[in-house]
Amino acid sequence: MGDRENIKNYAIGVFDSGMGGLTAVQELNRILPNENIIYFGDTARIPYGSRSRETILRYAKEDVAFLRRHEIKMIIAACGTVSSVALNNPIVTDMPFTGVIAPAIEAACKATKKKRIGIIGTPATIKSGSYIHAIADTHPEVMVVPQACPLFVHLVENGYTDFNNPVTRLVAQEYLTPVKNENVDVLILGCTHYPVISELIGDIMGKDVTLISAGAEAAKFTKQCLMKQGLLSDRSEKGRNTYYVSDSTEMFEENAVNFLHENVHGDVFRSNF
Repeated sequence: MGDRENIKNYAIGVFDSGMGGLTAVQELNRILPNENIIYFGDTARIPYGSRSRETILRYAKEDVAFLRRHEIKMIIAACGTVSSVALNNPIVTDMPFTGVIAPAIEAACKATKKKRIGIIGTPATIKSGSYIHAIADTHPEVMVVPQACPLFVHLVENGYTDFNNPVTRLVAQEYLTPVKNENVDVLILGCTHYPVISELIGDIMGKDVTLISAGAEAAKFTKQCLMKQGLLSDRSEKGRNTYYVSDSTEMFEENAVNFLHENVHGDVFRSNF
C-alpha cells in the first residue's frame, strides 16, 4: 500500500505529435487541479497524420519511452492519429492508459439523437477506419460520416485560428460542407488540434450540431480511471505542469496560448529522445 500511496502523487503523462494535446491538458487542469502533468509535444516531427502506420507507431513508442523517464501513474495519447493507429496494438500495458477514441465515441453516441455522427481527423485517422469500426462494434445503428482535414493541423500550429480568418474559413467550409450535408447532429473533433478552431467549425456546422472534443473527453475518462483505481492525488496544493518539446521552446510558448487560452504556467524544456 505504501507504494500505491507514493504513486498517487506521481504525474499524469500526456503526449502528442505537437501542441494539440494541450486541449487535453487544459481540461485536466480544470477537473483535476491538484494533479501534476508532464507533457511531451513532438513538435520537431509534426504532423503525424501524413506518416505511415509503421512510422506513427515508432514515434508513439518513443514518446512513451520519454514519459517513462519520469514518475508517472497514467499515460494519455492525446493524439487522434496515434490513438487510431494503436487502437488494436496497445503501446502501454503496465499502467493506466487511454487514447482519445473510446472516450469520444462514448460521449458522441450518448449525444446523438439522429444516430448520425460526423468524424473529422487527420488523413491517417480517417484512413485507419478506427472510429467507424469502433462505433460499428458498439452502436451498429449509428451512421458515421468521416472526413479527413489534412490542412487543419498546419493552420492551427501556425496560428491561423481566428474566427474570421478567411483562409481557415475557406478550408473549413470545403471540409465540413459534405459532412453537414449528411444531416449529422454530432461531430467528433478527432484531432486534439481542432478544438482551437471549434468556434469556426461550430459556425459552419450550425447550432444544432454538438461538437465533441476528443481531448477533453480523454481528460474526463482519465479522472474516472484514476478514481476507480484509487490513484487520485491527495496533495492539497495546486498541481504543476511541466512541458517538454522536441523543437523550439519559444515557438511552443508563443503558440500554446491558442490551446490553453492563457500563457503557459510551468517550465518548458527542449528535449531529445
